[in-house]
This record gives sequence, structure tokens and C-alpha cells, in this order.
Amino acid sequence: MKPTTILKLFVFPLCLVPLALLAWKGFHDGLGANPIEVITHSTGDWTIIFLLITLSITPLRRVPALNWLIRFRRMMGLYAFFYGVLHFTTYIWLDKFFDLPEMIKDVGKRPFITVGFLGFVMMIPLAVTSTKWAIRMMGKNWASLHQLVYLSAIAGVVHYWWLVKIDITKPLRYAVILSILLGWRVAVWAMKRFRAQAAPAALSQSAD
Repeated sequence: MKPTTILKLFVFPLCLVPLALLAWKGFHDGLGANPIEVITHSTGDWTIIFLLITLSITPLRRVPALNWLIRFRRMMGLYAFFYGVLHFTTYIWLDKFFDLPEMIKDVGKRPFITVGFLGFVMMIPLAVTSTKWAIRMMGKNWASLHQLVYLSAIAGVVHYWWLVKIDITKPLRYAVILSILLGWRVAVWAMKRFRAQAAPAALSQSAD
């Protein structure tokens, strides 16, 4: 068995620890006076955390010793979707009791719910097309579609920022990390573009 396969067998259940801790608290009266709020915030936190982990794998794999991390990117993305589903389910089930008219009113009237809902919706096609079969069938279009992860992560951070009213420590921390990860991608894109434009000029000068 390959080392990465063995590591996956360890990482997979490790990613379920936040859910296990939440369940343990639930069975031991550890969710406080407002358990729905605790579950909502916890699942929302881990959705953003796994999105940020997913986005951090690409820059980290540039380090030769960490190139193996790419094998975990899909797993981290699917766990982000998994916790996103739990977050959304908590809202529609425990908070709104499947009251569709009330949910539609919420999405239209409360901006943080609107942007959070959009962020979750954008994660759905990413999860559906995360299989090897989908990657082969979509070809280059797969990479274009999966750029939605950036918008989904931005929506998640904005959703959290607009939700809190006083202490913005957590959303600010997430926003800083996301800004660094997106800034790195912009810098890489700009560098590639500069090199692509500089190459013909260099060839032209050498020909002269």
C-alpha cells in the first residue's frame, strides 16, 4: 500500500472529528442554551476552514517536499461541501423546519443569508464534478468550472462577516487568509502573463 494511501486512511476519519465532537456535545448537554446556533456556527466554521485548506494546497505543493498534498485536494473540497450540507441542513431543518416560504423570505430580506446561500449553491457543481470520470469528460472545462471555488470561499467569508454583529475576529482571520491565497494566485497569473509577453520581445531582440 502506497504511503499516501495509508495517510488518506488516517486523514479521512480525522476530518470527521469536528462532527464527532459536535455529536458528543449534543449527547452530553454541551451545546449550551442555544444548540441550534452552536451547530450552525460550528458547521459553518468548518465549511470555510476546509475551503481554505483546499485553496492552500495549490501554493503549498509548489514546495517539492509537499507536492504529495495535491492528492488530498479533492478530499478537502468534498469535506468542505459535506460540512456545507450540514450547515445548510441545520438552517432548513432545525431553524426553519422546512418552511419554504419563510426561507425564501429570508434569502430575499437578509443579505448574509443570500450570499451564504449563493456560496453553497456554487459548491454543488464542484462536488458533483469531483469524480475522475467527470474530469475526463469535461476536459479543460473542468478547470474553468472549478474556479467557482474562489467565489464560493469569498461568499462564505462575506456571509460570516455580515452575520456577526460585534466580534469580527473569526471572519477577519478567514478574510486575511483568503486574501493571501487569492493574492498569491493573482501574482502567479501576472508573472506568467509578463513572461509570455516578454518572451517574443526577447526573441525579436536576439534575432536583430
